[in-house]
Amino acid sequence: MIIFLRIAFSLVLITMLCATSWASAQCPLWKTPQAVVTHPWFIATLFDCYFGFLTFYAWLFYKETSWFARSAWLIAILLLGNIAMSSYMLITLFKLPRDARIAQVLLRQK
Repeated sequence: MIIFLRIAFSLVLITMLCATSWASAQCPLWKTPQAVVTHPWFIATLFDCYFGFLTFYAWLFYKETSWFARSAWLIAILLLGNIAMSSYMLITLFKLPRDARIAQVLLRQK
């Protein structure tokens, strides 16, 4: 399971870096057309996205014990989204042996 998760989150990270780089090369974020930014579905998608980020962060907050790490990861997730989240998961997964149980991923380690 750990190997599958490492591959899955590596794919997420690579895909997000490629998609973000491509989008940035096409049009800078700050030049997003007003018609897009004010569209109801764009706004709804942003709410959905950030609530997902905060849900993931609630688990990260439980797992991390350092206030510095908690604060740094919150800022990273809010600014970078799935890039930060997949990076956190890869760091967590590569700290574990290949035969680790999923509980070691999900639960706070002593």
